[in-house]
Amino acid sequence: MMNVRTGRSIDYAAHISQSITDILTTPIGSRVMRRGYGSFIPQLIDQPMTPANILRLQAATAQAIMKHEPRTRLTRAALAFDASGRAVMQIERKDRGEASTRRQNISIQPGAGT
Repeated sequence: MMNVRTGRSIDYAAHISQSITDILTTPIGSRVMRRGYGSFIPQLIDQPMTPANILRLQAATAQAIMKHEPRTRLTRAALAFDASGRAVMQIERKDRGEASTRRQNISIQPGAGT
C-alpha cells in the first residue's frame, strides 16, 4: 500500500484513511469509468448549514463509506468547523480485524462540487 503524495509505503490503517479521504472529497460523476465513485459531500457543503443539511452531510458520509470502503465500518460522523471556518467531517470508524476505534478528520472545501 502506497501513500499517493509521497509514494512511500503506508500501513493498513493509513491506507484506509487515505481511501476514505479520497472517497469523501470526490464528487459523484467526476471519475471517468467509475461514475458512481465518490460522495455527495462536495455538492452539499455549499448549502446553508441548517440541521437538515448537516444531517444530509452525515448521511452522505455514511453512504459513501459503506459503498466504497468495505474494510471499515463507520461508527460516528459529525460536522465541525476549524478556526478558519472550514468544514471538517469528524469520523470514527472500526477497521476490519481491529478492536479499537480510529478517529479521522477530513477537511471539506466549499466549491469542490461545482
